[in-house]
Amino acid sequence: MSHIRKSFDRRDFLRATAGTTVALAAASVAGAATASAAPAPAAGRSNLSIPKDRIGIQLYSIRDKVSSLGFAVVLAELARIGYQEIEFAGYTQSTSILGRQITLPEIRTLLDDNGLRAVGSHVGIGNLRSNLQGELDAAQILGMPHLGTANAPSNINTVAGYRAAADEFNVWGAAATARGLKLYQHNHAGEFAFATDQPSVRLYDVFLKNTDPRHVYLELDIYWAYVGQYRWPGFDPAAYVRNQPYRYPLFHMKDGDANSANANGFDIVEFGAGDLPYEKFVRDIGPRASHVGIWEQDTAPNTLPNPPGSLGAAERSFTALKGLLG
Repeated sequence: MSHIRKSFDRRDFLRATAGTTVALAAASVAGAATASAAPAPAAGRSNLSIPKDRIGIQLYSIRDKVSSLGFAVVLAELARIGYQEIEFAGYTQSTSILGRQITLPEIRTLLDDNGLRAVGSHVGIGNLRSNLQGELDAAQILGMPHLGTANAPSNINTVAGYRAAADEFNVWGAAATARGLKLYQHNHAGEFAFATDQPSVRLYDVFLKNTDPRHVYLELDIYWAYVGQYRWPGFDPAAYVRNQPYRYPLFHMKDGDANSANANGFDIVEFGAGDLPYEKFVRDIGPRASHVGIWEQDTAPNTLPNPPGSLGAAERSFTALKGLLG
């Protein structure tokens, strides 16, 4: 895959700001309220379909901080950094914080108090089968417009297996629509593999074709889409969005650094430290519809020094995303 020239040197930026970001994030967790400096908007960005003022975060990226510090501390810190949209990966924190588990109404109050919006949540596909109405209830309490799963549609990688999964998602999606919500599926790389029984048919295409666009939506994880392209070539991730823009209300903005020693072709890194062609992608998807860009980094809890750890990665990645979309 060819790499485009970036409008900024990402690695130089990270080296130059690392010390400042660590100090700011550590101070904020202790109670400071210093505002992050945002880069000046770049010329000609007004037609992008990923709004720069709706940058979100998947809380899985900072799962260690949610668990140990709790939603009150974490959501206040994310608001200070500048995040606007929150995608959940569970609704629990350490019971040592309150002496009990936090409740959904309490999380909603914390969101509102910090000027944050719940944009979606990843739940297990088994939860959709066994407790769909309960998951929809939770989504409505938190005020989120979307509810999704990061599980593959099916573990049966045949055309029939994915058609059956599409039928199941259509039922769940109709139930979500009836409640004023949008059901979505979040991809990893495996969905872009070819069907085991029809090696010329891509599983993702089967799912996309057989799900009802009125009721089933997609959250494109851009990193995993490029991994899929690396492992099973023959498609352009941006083309899926360009061809059906309104089916993709959410993106995962995860960066990757090319590494031929990795079977996936890329290592997951902080946003701005990798070389996935994000500038080309955001242009190629076209200006139609609006897609919320959500930062995710699976490896962020391993970030050193800690503190700020994953919160430092969150702040540096937010700044880089703001620069991309500015």
